Amino acid sequence: MSPNNIPGIIPNWIDGKESEAMSQNTFGKLSPDTGKELYKVVRSRTDDVHKAVGAARNAQPAWASLTPVQRGDLLYEITRTLRKYRREIAAVVAAETGMAPGAALGETGGAIALGEFIAGEGRRFYGRTTTSAVPNKYAMTVRQPLGVAGLIIAANTPIANVAWKVFPALLCGNSAVLKAAEDTPATAWYFGKIAHEAGLPPGVLNIVQGYGEEAGAPLVADPGVDVISFTGSAAVGRKIASVAGARLAKVSLELGGKNPLVVCDDADLKAAAKWILLSAFSNAGQRCASGSRIIIFDSVYDQLRTMLVQRTGELTVGPDDNDDLGPVINRKQLDNMLAVIRRAEQNGAVILAGGHRLTGDTHAQGFYMAPTLIEQVDPHDEISTTELFGPITCLYRVKNFEAALQMANDSPYGLTACIHTRSIHRATEFAHKIQAGVAVINAGTYGSEPHMPFGGLRQSGNGTREPGTEALDIYSDLKDIYINIDPEKL
Repeated sequence: MSPNNIPGIIPNWIDGKESEAMSQNTFGKLSPDTGKELYKVVRSRTDDVHKAVGAARNAQPAWASLTPVQRGDLLYEITRTLRKYRREIAAVVAAETGMAPGAALGETGGAIALGEFIAGEGRRFYGRTTTSAVPNKYAMTVRQPLGVAGLIIAANTPIANVAWKVFPALLCGNSAVLKAAEDTPATAWYFGKIAHEAGLPPGVLNIVQGYGEEAGAPLVADPGVDVISFTGSAAVGRKIASVAGARLAKVSLELGGKNPLVVCDDADLKAAAKWILLSAFSNAGQRCASGSRIIIFDSVYDQLRTMLVQRTGELTVGPDDNDDLGPVINRKQLDNMLAVIRRAEQNGAVILAGGHRLTGDTHAQGFYMAPTLIEQVDPHDEISTTELFGPITCLYRVKNFEAALQMANDSPYGLTACIHTRSIHRATEFAHKIQAGVAVINAGTYGSEPHMPFGGLRQSGNGTREPGTEALDIYSDLKDIYINIDPEKL
């Protein structure tokens, strides 16, 4: 299947069947590359969400009655089918996001790797046995499903984001309702098609299309949903925590970041420059782990700044594999980051490169932001403390390691962080003292692997971790089992 084979109206998946929204309303999905409409998408609302949740609740007991090994085997069939159609999936991802085909194929490979890892956990669905203080009594702990999982994802890496949540939720014996990102509806629809082709029972995975306030909000509020997992902005995460918390639903929040990358005076500057550009601009900066605060020792600041300005000017922007970055996902996001840059300039910021929308013949109709370097901004200004989700990064001068660590930690976020240094002493101290969920030495601020937990502190999340085996803690509950024996009946 290719983007040409996608239906003209992207439907929901409810109870194993494709369905329109009850209102029969739709909205248009635009290409980030050309600005033209790719297709229509069903515009679901509360009634559609309730229908999906009802289907999930009906299907969940039978799904939970399978052993974890059986569920894992079926999930492996889904990953095998994903691998079979990986090029077709990548083509859909590229069309919806403007991502280069090669990058989209790499992301699809990451989704497959995640699925394979989680499927294998069906054979390692560990509880624990322990001792009891009471004679003739034995104790153990086992995992049990929660019920229905409500999954809400972002559009930046769409197939990986689907896999990130769906596989662990289903492995644990839950059914699920996935609210697809409105900017990448066909990717989620295609995953649903593959899951059902692989043999997933109807109602175990339901996919609802629509806007966040119209389809995501009812999913969070629905009393039939037992756990909510959300990836997105801190502002929306707060609302979800409030609504779900009022009914004591379990919540996992993976939110944003303003991730620091520190360059010390003993760093390999060529390597640092390479990783700064990748962290800041790959995937058009649309990563929660994007490197948006570059903290540089004063003694190498001017030299590294010159290198970064030169290399940024050499980057190519477009949707092809020979381009360094593509468009941002929609016009609203583009306009927002341009407005933040203008306000930063009014406060004294200096634009070293970029800072504008690209308007040449190949870019004018799409949502293309020039890769942007900015300096002379206060660490507490809006542009330093707000996640922009675009190809924009700021440079900051510091005197020494202590000042760099202090600035890196002086943020409302705490997702990822990186340091470039040849000193094992600095690297070790940074890794232990940085207030972040991920610390990286001599690379970029991104690059999580499927078997490792991912998440952050403060406005970067609520302390939960996905994926890795830690994801099973989100989608399952623990049950203590005590077995008492009568020694006289032995």
